[in-house]
Amino acid sequence: MHPEERIYFMLRRCLRNERAFIARRSAPVLLLLSGLLTLAPPSPAQIPLGPVTVGAGLRTSYDATIPDTGTTTNQFQVNDVRLYVNGPVYEDLKFMFNTDYSSSTNSLQVLDAVARLEVSPAFNIWAGRFLEPADRASLAGPFYAHEWGVFSDGVQDGYPSIYQGRDNGAMYWGDFGKKAKLKLSFGAFDGGSATGNSRLLWAARAQIDFWDAEGGYYLNRTYYGDKNLLAIAGAVQVQDGRTASNADFLLERKVKNGGAFTLEGEYANYNRLGGYNPAYAKSQGGFGLGSYLFPKVVGKGKFEILGKYAKAEFTHGAAPSYDQKTTEVNLNYVMKQFNARLMTFFQNVRFNREKTDYWVAGIGLQIQM
Repeated sequence: MHPEERIYFMLRRCLRNERAFIARRSAPVLLLLSGLLTLAPPSPAQIPLGPVTVGAGLRTSYDATIPDTGTTTNQFQVNDVRLYVNGPVYEDLKFMFNTDYSSSTNSLQVLDAVARLEVSPAFNIWAGRFLEPADRASLAGPFYAHEWGVFSDGVQDGYPSIYQGRDNGAMYWGDFGKKAKLKLSFGAFDGGSATGNSRLLWAARAQIDFWDAEGGYYLNRTYYGDKNLLAIAGAVQVQDGRTASNADFLLERKVKNGGAFTLEGEYANYNRLGGYNPAYAKSQGGFGLGSYLFPKVVGKGKFEILGKYAKAEFTHGAAPSYDQKTTEVNLNYVMKQFNARLMTFFQNVRFNREKTDYWVAGIGLQIQM
């Protein structure tokens, strides 16, 4: 055997032994990642072409619901469980796949499944299933909301959707300005799957950040003092002459030594498109929210007090029109912003007719990784 051949076979033996060692040490991790990634249909995108991020989130609570007439209910709830998988496919082309546990059906649902062409902050094309341009509350979702009782006031996130505000479609979005002061998004979506009407649903949103900028498409409803923010925005969705629209704003100022003061508001009008109660063709309303994050660290986190008031009107239905008024108070313990927070909540819901008044009190825990 020639010396070159001897060296070649020695290198092959060393490489084979090294591969076997690595496989034994990394088998548990590889099994976990393969299990997560096989939730998506097999595709060449699963080949490790770059860093893949995997995360998870949980919102769970205990609450007591006490109606003015009727039986009190006490529940331990798993409100939301989410799995996040993101990664690059090729250069500017990326993939996002997120799931969510539905407590109402006790099943796992596809939340986002998106092909993302992201060339620059000003030019991004998304296609698949994701959140249409809508109000800030929708674009933040429950995990990046500020109060615990999200999407229960008759105002927030009443836009039509397949699930959790999502629909199938394609969209452009971009950030403009020296520090991304202007945000624009618009796209077309499959109206049939969200509303039962086969006509396309068109959606658009425009936002201006006057102080610090917010990057990316999805938003937060607080930054816990990381930003000085004054953002004003409007969104509209149109399908076959029917409309849903809103205007929203968020003001947040840092307080000395790490605290924050926040004001948020929204007005929404659902004109034969979306809304909380399908028995009524139209609904409209608004909410105002204020909070104060105390700067002093107590143990592992900071305390925050929050109050919110909302009013919604439901009209043009077979039954008489009615109003809903919702008051919520939170005392929150923020340990690691949206990744670890404990939230105590009290919510009082009043109707002028048609429905029974009730109040809810409880404690919720949110963790993410």
